Amino acid sequence: MVKIDSKIPEGPVAEKWTNYKAHQKLVNPANKRRLDIIVVGTGLAGASAAASLGEMGFRVLNFCIQDSPRRAHSIAAQGGINAANNYKNDGDSVYRLFYDTVKGGDYRAREANVYRLAEVSNSIIDQCVAQGVPFAREYGGLLANRSFGGAQVSRTFYARGQTGQQLLLGAYSALSCQVAAGTVKLYTRYEMLDVVLIDGRARGIIARNLVTGKLERFAAHAVVIATGGYGNTYFLSTNAMGCNVSAAMACYRKGAWFANPAFVQIHPTCIPVHGDKQSKLTLMSESLRNDGRIWVPKKLEDAKKLQEGTLQGADIPEEDRDYYLERRYPAFGNLVPRDVASRAAKERCDKGYGVNNTGLAVFLDFSEAIGRLGIDVIRQRYGNLFAMYEEITDVNPGKVANEINGVKYYYPMMIYPAIHYTMGGIWVDYELQTSVKGLFAIGEANFSDHGANRLGASALMQGLADGYFVLPYTIQNYLSDQITVPRFTTDTPEFDEAEKSVQAKIDHLMNIKGKRSVDSIHKELGHIMWEYVGMGRTAEGLKIGLEKLKEVRKAFETDLFIPGKQDGVNVELEKAFRLNDFITMGELMAHDALSRNESCGGHFREEYQTEEGEALRDDKNYFYVGCWEYQGSDDKEPVMMKEPLEYEAIKVQTRNYKS
Repeated sequence: MVKIDSKIPEGPVAEKWTNYKAHQKLVNPANKRRLDIIVVGTGLAGASAAASLGEMGFRVLNFCIQDSPRRAHSIAAQGGINAANNYKNDGDSVYRLFYDTVKGGDYRAREANVYRLAEVSNSIIDQCVAQGVPFAREYGGLLANRSFGGAQVSRTFYARGQTGQQLLLGAYSALSCQVAAGTVKLYTRYEMLDVVLIDGRARGIIARNLVTGKLERFAAHAVVIATGGYGNTYFLSTNAMGCNVSAAMACYRKGAWFANPAFVQIHPTCIPVHGDKQSKLTLMSESLRNDGRIWVPKKLEDAKKLQEGTLQGADIPEEDRDYYLERRYPAFGNLVPRDVASRAAKERCDKGYGVNNTGLAVFLDFSEAIGRLGIDVIRQRYGNLFAMYEEITDVNPGKVANEINGVKYYYPMMIYPAIHYTMGGIWVDYELQTSVKGLFAIGEANFSDHGANRLGASALMQGLADGYFVLPYTIQNYLSDQITVPRFTTDTPEFDEAEKSVQAKIDHLMNIKGKRSVDSIHKELGHIMWEYVGMGRTAEGLKIGLEKLKEVRKAFETDLFIPGKQDGVNVELEKAFRLNDFITMGELMAHDALSRNESCGGHFREEYQTEEGEALRDDKNYFYVGCWEYQGSDDKEPVMMKEPLEYEAIKVQTRNYKS
């Protein structure tokens, strides 16, 4: 068994990052100009990393799959970003944010990484304010905060329901500054398809120019992956359609371990599926749970009428509503973590209490909050989210629908859980370096900070923490002895072999010439993943799922049809390449879920639950990070290694959101 070195510094957890920075190796300013770094991705993690490294003096090559970094999926984040500033004076602290994050992740995250994340969180807010990010403010001018799931304090900074967009514009402005200064060279409409290793170190990438269709080579002293997660394996998710796992899978196939792939987040507040023609699902911000109350009817006959369309939600009086989260979890109520809220919604719908025609929806209602605060206050907080919901569903949650015994009832939103974020990712050590030397992974692309469930408003925090405040330090530790390595040409056998391998894959896909479209196979993959590797998993179902995934791979290999040519723009070829990686990713997720005979966070094995239906962990046998190693072929089962988790500052215990 390989002994995994996570490079966690010595000392108390609260002093590890300070000690690391005090003793790390540095690169002097003149030498920084002699070192090249490739950053793949231009979302919050990628843009902030490229901007920071460029400003430090490194020569950065930054790759963007879109036509502009402003189109990165980080723009879709709505609700906010966490930081432990304690502006509300409600008891928050770095330790409290650290504790909530570890607990929210069901004690499956690496403790040292999480503490560092909490520690640098306050600096993120200062950085973004300095960039001009228009965070909401209180009447007196101080930055405003609101609450998110899994916390009993208000620590989430926000810009209405557009926080991701505003933070991305801040990072983009910093990146643009460095592009203008000449320290960063931006390559738009390029997709990384392979990483090139020379003497066991990452030394470059093979990327496809999505406009010309040509494969191009790029060399550097280090490579940073910042390409997000793998939620689109399920086809229907809250991710943009362009989100994919191909860069991460290229690293995995070149020896980078993939950690905890089974840990996938189901977001509880998404607009329900409304047909078989959808290409993605729409997220409604978790911030809505601050003032919105989630409920289903108490009476099964009322639920049946709702499903038949003979009764509307606003017709059901207060006394006949079951606010089930408030009932089951009185201490946290509607602000329980996402995995808990999602399972509770599924349980109610499975019992027949769903409120739409499919029976797969619950209500999110603002009647009480509007009555208490007034519609103007609610619109100030959530106006654009209300408008988004109305645009999609033609229902206005800010409009009175009924009045019963003098009480006004507003149109409620309908929501249901959907695939959202992936906590698993490329394995990295404390320095954010993968198991391949010189290859780093940041943001959602790595596994390190969220355990088995991510708290809301922490994705933006991790992406910016890694890019602005962690990687700029840790990558120097690696590069400090690389200044003797001169810039090298891409005319090497390693680059030749990598490009030849990518070209062979493209030729193979183009020559299958079957009858099925990429999307039809991807939808089939998504149905299998949701059914067998989704919200509820069983050993039997996972085994069936693995067999069905083999059938999907066979269909892909024998019956795929890609129109057009490989030269120039060919979106179907792009999607086919990514679908091949989604299939491999799906198998990896199923293997990991099957190996973990416990329930924790977003991984819910139905055989392992308490009498109350809560997740039942097995800390004796599964208190580790599952690291999966590629075995040279997609047809071979991967092999798992274990990184034991060690906690010194937190007592591992059963999560409790009831008291």
